[in-house]
Amino acid sequence: MPSYALLVEYDGTEFVGWQRQSNGLSVQQVIEAAAARLNAGVLPTATASGRTDSGVHAEGQVVQLSVSADLSPAKLRAAMDFHTRPYRIAIRGAAFAAPGWSPRFSAIQRHYRFRILNRPARPALEEGRVWHVPLPLDAAAMHAAAQLLLGRHDFSAYRATSCQAESAVRTMERLDVLRVAEEIHIFVSARSFLHHQVRNLAGTLYEVGLGRRPVEWPRTVLDGKDRRAAGQTAPPQGLSLLRVDYPEPIAWL
Repeated sequence: MPSYALLVEYDGTEFVGWQRQSNGLSVQQVIEAAAARLNAGVLPTATASGRTDSGVHAEGQVVQLSVSADLSPAKLRAAMDFHTRPYRIAIRGAAFAAPGWSPRFSAIQRHYRFRILNRPARPALEEGRVWHVPLPLDAAAMHAAAQLLLGRHDFSAYRATSCQAESAVRTMERLDVLRVAEEIHIFVSARSFLHHQVRNLAGTLYEVGLGRRPVEWPRTVLDGKDRRAAGQTAPPQGLSLLRVDYPEPIAWL
């Protein structure tokens, strides 16, 4: 039975997240139902590079699944893209998965972007895709604060209280903040993340951007390892999974 890797894009607004759950529709559920059409009606198991929360989007989620239909990657991509309609899920690419390859455990880097719409007027076209902050934010101060968090640290102060990871130690490779017209973009890269880590970082840098806290404050919070001392958990709609890197780049068709 062929095993495939899929490059998947989705708008997370209407989903309870990636993972199949009993309280609503998940991205995984739609992907598996579409794949069943190519698997003699049997639901396969779709495994993702990481679980996104309710309301979080993806431009480059990577998924693995196996189906009984012997299709070329290009034909599988087209068939999966057709069967995921009318949901806001697009199958951007497909490839044969190498033996022993895992979208989650083979990944060497994950890249996220958090978008803040920083203007007085609320969003119309970008509703559900940005965090609207009407008060002015100092992107330069946010970026300076972010640079103090780079490297390998115990990120207990920036993990969700419900996070089940055995260790809070992670290596932050990139944490850049820049202004793009009316938006502020936060780019984050690491091999792996704790639950809500990116959103908690965004909510903490937001305090610096407003001028409520000094540039050094997020690092002080990091060193204190106390989640209660950090900023709020930023809303999910601003967050997107941009790309997942692997030791051998995948030739998507």
